[in-house]
Amino acid sequence: MWWRVCSLLAWFPLQAAFLTNHTETITVEEGQTLTLKCVVSQAKTASLQWLAPSGFTIFLNEHPALKNSKYQLLHYSPNQLFISVTNVTAQDEGTYKCLHYSNSVRTKEMKVIVLATPFKPILKASVIRMHNGEKHVILKCSTMRSKPPPQITWLFKNDIELYGETHHEFENDSKKYNSTSTIRVHTYGKNSTVDCIIRHKGLQERKLIASFQFEDLVTDQETASDALEKSSSSSQDPQQPTGTVTVMEDSSTSEIDEEEEEQTTQNPDLTTGANFQYTGLMRKKSGILLLTLVSFLIFILFIIVQLFVMKLRKAHVIWKKENEISEHTLESYKSRSNNEETSSQEKNSQTSRSKSCMNYITQLYSEAKIKQKENAHHSKLRGEYAQMPESIV
Repeated sequence: MWWRVCSLLAWFPLQAAFLTNHTETITVEEGQTLTLKCVVSQAKTASLQWLAPSGFTIFLNEHPALKNSKYQLLHYSPNQLFISVTNVTAQDEGTYKCLHYSNSVRTKEMKVIVLATPFKPILKASVIRMHNGEKHVILKCSTMRSKPPPQITWLFKNDIELYGETHHEFENDSKKYNSTSTIRVHTYGKNSTVDCIIRHKGLQERKLIASFQFEDLVTDQETASDALEKSSSSSQDPQQPTGTVTVMEDSSTSEIDEEEEEQTTQNPDLTTGANFQYTGLMRKKSGILLLTLVSFLIFILFIIVQLFVMKLRKAHVIWKKENEISEHTLESYKSRSNNEETSSQEKNSQTSRSKSCMNYITQLYSEAKIKQKENAHHSKLRGEYAQMPESIV
């Protein structure tokens, strides 16, 4: 593919000037499809090229230069090149360039801004007791993964909207922000309400709202105080009980977390210190318990591994013995078969030798017998020849 790009660019003059016509800005929400259009005046010998913010070529005329399914060709003509970028993310943000090659090189820049709408806000309320005995309510509203950071305000029942103490935390890996706004309420009524309002460019005219009613907080405090009074009346030690009530609001839903502790002194200024000591002690105990459980699990896992290794070794020894026995049996069988073959060969050789000897003896005997007959015959002829009369001679 790159040889096509090089061949199309080779005929352009090297001294061509880069002229930027204008720059446009496009805003798109995360997950949507971005459309990039490049339109130039009619030209006979011209070529169009789209460049990504990284500087790589996306399309040169109708030829794709990147093997990426995100980039798709919508339309191409000698003076128009339309492409699309699907499922836009924060990494697709930047300046895209359309290069028009003719007698000179003209550039059209399109700055793309990707918006990430914030998540549904979470509102938490907690009651703290100061050293002077006063109670304050801390309201905390937080939202996650927005780009750019959202605007967080607080709306009370009397149409008073104000800003709290806002903090934005940047996520390095995704270019998004986690935002938190906190306010402190000194006094409130049982019927008081407050709303946390999230505004963002990606929401346009819409708003994200999380509401909280102080009536729930008052009810929870009364329940907690009654429980503390009962526990103090039933206790025989003259120790002063103190209670902390925490209400967590998630889109008008309250979650109550009550913590009770006893203080060994009558001085109310030491309540906060006792709370911190109690919390630290509980954390230490939970850490020791967690460490013990982890150690126990590791020990059990070690035992299981050892048992598995022992079983594996035992199976290996049995297999090795069976293999040795089979090899020994095979060798004995081979040696026995060899011995039987050797003995049979020897017997065959002895038998053949004995047969050849008998044949030889039989042949000698027959030859000797034939010679005896011939000698007897000759001797008989000689005797008859000697007895013939001399007259005949």
